[in-house]
Amino acid sequence: MGAQKIPQKKRAVEQGERAMIEGIFEGSPDGIGIAVIRLDCGCRKMAAVDKNGEAASKIIMYRDQAESICEQCKEDNGDFMRVTEQFIRWKKPEPDEQTKQKIEAKVLGTQEQQPAH
Repeated sequence: MGAQKIPQKKRAVEQGERAMIEGIFEGSPDGIGIAVIRLDCGCRKMAAVDKNGEAASKIIMYRDQAESICEQCKEDNGDFMRVTEQFIRWKKPEPDEQTKQKIEAKVLGTQEQQPAH
């Protein structure tokens, strides 16, 4: 089969996440990407970002298959120390690599990538 090769840096988006991303894009006409932050508890934080790396929507917190976010997130609002993964899902057509890197650094911060063992 012709499976598309996805660079390791790109993350798989789960079905519930995909629906949330599409909904945020629909409500955020200036959004060119959705920042997705996955927490160790299973909750997620998402928000649209515009071409300047500014917020283009409110931050939405949710948890798949649950009516609300977990108790820990209610207390600490999804503290950054509990982030397990973060990335931006880009709207098509995607911006050029330099623009994407600039926005990612502004929105998600910069961090040293550890070599895989």
